[in-house]
Amino acid sequence: MGTGQSNGTGAAEVLFEHRGRLGVCTLNRPRAVNALTAGMVEMLLQQLTTWAQDDDVSTVLIQGAGERGLCAGGDIVAIYQDMLHGGSATADFWQTEYRVNSLIARYPKPYVALMDGLVLGGGVGISAHGDIRVVTERTRTGMPETTIGFAPDVGGTYLLSRAPGETGTHAALTGAHLDAADALFLGLADHYVPSQTLPRLADALESESPEDAVARYAEQAPAAVLAGQQEWIDACYASDDAEEIVRRLRAWNGRGRSEAAAAADTIEAKSPTSVKVTLASLRRAKNLTLDEVLAQEYRAGLRFLAGPDFREGIRAQVVDKDRNPQWKPATLGEVLPAQVDRFFQPLDGAELDLQPGPELLEKGAGHA
Repeated sequence: MGTGQSNGTGAAEVLFEHRGRLGVCTLNRPRAVNALTAGMVEMLLQQLTTWAQDDDVSTVLIQGAGERGLCAGGDIVAIYQDMLHGGSATADFWQTEYRVNSLIARYPKPYVALMDGLVLGGGVGISAHGDIRVVTERTRTGMPETTIGFAPDVGGTYLLSRAPGETGTHAALTGAHLDAADALFLGLADHYVPSQTLPRLADALESESPEDAVARYAEQAPAAVLAGQQEWIDACYASDDAEEIVRRLRAWNGRGRSEAAAAADTIEAKSPTSVKVTLASLRRAKNLTLDEVLAQEYRAGLRFLAGPDFREGIRAQVVDKDRNPQWKPATLGEVLPAQVDRFFQPLDGAELDLQPGPELLEKGAGHA
């Protein structure tokens, strides 16, 4: 059965099927690599809530239509248009999207995510908070928000703050695209399954437990590049000061010297405000629950909407595509601690309301 808004070809933007004991969600905007719209997250929230209480559904699966990926993130062109017109659509979108992220983390039934192809930003939010997260040889995942003058959201700072050592800090500040092995190492995924085997895995989930089905098709993943880089990553990123991190990366003289220098170059090309807010977000997230992190990310997100860099980053990367953003302030040194702190201040009467339903509170707070 298909329901909901059209994806421009007459088909719904999210397709829902009940196959055996399995509920299947298929994101259906393949030309946009299944980027999430407000309508899509509304549909997901409604259907996932319904299936949570349906005794005929024992497992839920999420996948993406087309060959390019599960989900390239939120529809940032829509966010850009909303910013230009001073609207509230983006805040409303995040309210619903973060409810979906929170629901997935405490879902009362096994939630299986096929993280094939591109899985970026909001795509991480609808997959990496699940129970059984499957990556393939085609997976390219990550939180690239600093590239567009924003900071990781959808619980991304929760996940990356819990990665081994400082590898999550490195991934967040550089916005690096990660392959399957690195996603497994960081704790964003659980199993490696070749992409050609995914249809058989999905078929097996209709009648078998997800643990049994995945065990049959999972293979050994390649070695993680990040694991071999952890010495310099841990040494250089073990600071709460972004400028100090860049200094350490440039001064690193051991194995991985060229990679450390390249990381410094990458960070310095990002929005300085985004880099500092992202670092502060990660450090704060270590001691918070997922729902507390989502509320924190929402506060920061609204401040980004009101500032110059988010709009400028989308313009440079996606709209005009000149890849030449003019950040304000332009350097890390010009972003003062008080400016960073303002991103985390409470919102007067406008805090994120996750409204957990009582029937869904059996699950914990997601992956630790």
